Amino acid sequence: MKILAINGSERSRGSTWLAAQEVASHAELRGCRTDVINLAEKRVLACDCGACNSRPDPCPVDDSVGEVVAAMIEADAVVFAAPVHGFGLSSLMQTFIERAGVGHLRFTRPLTNTIGAAIVVGRRYGHLDVHAQLLHNLLLNRFILVGSGFPVTIHSGGEQGILSDTEGMDALRRTVDRIIDVGTALIESGTRLPRPEEVERRIGRTG
Repeated sequence: MKILAINGSERSRGSTWLAAQEVASHAELRGCRTDVINLAEKRVLACDCGACNSRPDPCPVDDSVGEVVAAMIEADAVVFAAPVHGFGLSSLMQTFIERAGVGHLRFTRPLTNTIGAAIVVGRRYGHLDVHAQLLHNLLLNRFILVGSGFPVTIHSGGEQGILSDTEGMDALRRTVDRIIDVGTALIESGTRLPRPEEVERRIGRTG
């Protein structure tokens, strides 16, 4: 299976990047294909058209959001990794999930039944609020959420940065294991989950 980690930090090589790299490294040890996308290295623009909720077609803004969405659709599992900024979600990640959701994903919900998880990195406060926001976004896009039993909230203020938070890093690795266990079971069982368009028809949004 393929796991994609999306680093939503404005610093492309900071603590959140290290967490995303650990997702990839641990998954590769178990034989998965991985990719890490650093949003700081992409062009993610805010939309100012004022018609996002009413337009019937994908967002026309010329940036990298469509490219990242395509990578998400290709993956079997997506992990959002984001830092806490000002007690909330980083502005870059916030812009991305808004643009991706309203501009690209809401038309056909193509990420339905993709496995999803969230990782939050910060010094001391706001982790759970940001984690909840990311989970809500995953639920909105009909991901299958998995976890290790504890939210992956990692403190970055120790002498070794995120590596000082052994409990948080352990939760990260156990969450990756859960992603792989659930994904592998679905693939090996041949279970066919409802396709996005079937879900849309069932809830009366398409003919």
